Amino acid sequence: MITPIKNKDQYHKYLDRAYQLMQEDFQLNSKSSDELELLSILIEKYENEHFPIDPPNPIDAILFRIDQLGMKKVELSTVLGSKSRVSEILNGKRKLSLSMIRNLNKKLGISAQTLINEYEISHG
Repeated sequence: MITPIKNKDQYHKYLDRAYQLMQEDFQLNSKSSDELELLSILIEKYENEHFPIDPPNPIDAILFRIDQLGMKKVELSTVLGSKSRVSEILNGKRKLSLSMIRNLNKKLGISAQTLINEYEISHG
């Protein structure tokens, strides 16, 4: 019987079982697929509670995305404004404005939720 995950041993047992189920060739809406779905829900809940992941820094997210797209930093000027504005943003001297967040979301596909996360501004 599947029960909520109460400890690490049970968590690892459910991970192992989910892995076994993923190796099987089963039909959707079968007992195996239902079991895998339930295990996945319980595993995700346990991981969210015990292994939380901090939201990404918006600047790191921008740098990661432009790398994914094969863009150069200087090309961000079409999204953020001038080259000096890009430099200020990427060097942590200036915060993203609402219009910059909208442009980054629309043109680069970075989630607005990621872009509105708090981050430190350097004052040097």
